[in-house]
Amino acid sequence: MSIAVAATGTFGAEILDGLASRRDIELLLTKPDSSQGRGRKKLAPPAKDVALKHGLRVEQPDRLTEFPGNARVVIVADYGVLVPEKLLADRLWLNVHPSLLPRWRGPAPVERAIMAGDRETGVTVHRTTPQLDSGPIAAQRRFPIGPEDDAGVVFDRATRVALELLDEVFAEPTFVPQPEVGTTYADKITAADRELDWSLPPEENLNRIRALSPHIGARGLVEGRRLLVWKARPARPEAALVAGGIEPLEVQREGGRRMTAEEYLRGLRR
Repeated sequence: MSIAVAATGTFGAEILDGLASRRDIELLLTKPDSSQGRGRKKLAPPAKDVALKHGLRVEQPDRLTEFPGNARVVIVADYGVLVPEKLLADRLWLNVHPSLLPRWRGPAPVERAIMAGDRETGVTVHRTTPQLDSGPIAAQRRFPIGPEDDAGVVFDRATRVALELLDEVFAEPTFVPQPEVGTTYADKITAADRELDWSLPPEENLNRIRALSPHIGARGLVEGRRLLVWKARPARPEAALVAGGIEPLEVQREGGRRMTAEEYLRGLRR
């Protein structure tokens, strides 16, 4: 069965990479290349890089007004583009969402789950509908979030689970409606979400750091200097670097490189 994939970001790219090794993929739908960084250099979306590695056809329409291929099934993962209702009716669009829907509908389900202190999450494969992440479920599987797991660990686990679920769905897709209770929304991560607040309980800041690592980064004043904090733990009495009851373990000056707390402190003493 020939399929297409609609993906843009890193999670979608990993799903595409896994599918390309086991399925015939007609094409990738992704966002256009965009200007990024201080130099405003045009960069391809992560999913496009993966598609080119596998020799796949890539389509990057500014607006999705028609489907540019013949595949009857489209796997949507971290695409970030609204699919018009008329296109949804033409073929089966299956969305891969890294949460236990209806919990954490929206663009940042992994980050919001960790920030909220959730002990488990999962992956849901559902039919794409005009309503955000609301379509009937074809497959769902849960897995734990460990107390030290960051977003990178959870995304990796979600990718493996998603590929297993898609194999099951391809064999014989059936759908059940999402539950009517338990809906929460995972809003996009903003600049304010990145700020560490040392007046909060340490656990909340630790959750924020885990949720934004290794791809975004939480930031705050640490002993009078503004740092990105990538990894931390509850502060020990002998800790040399402490803020708000937590001990940063990996930090980064804005514009600098990521380093251990020991490396950072050695640099201050020079």
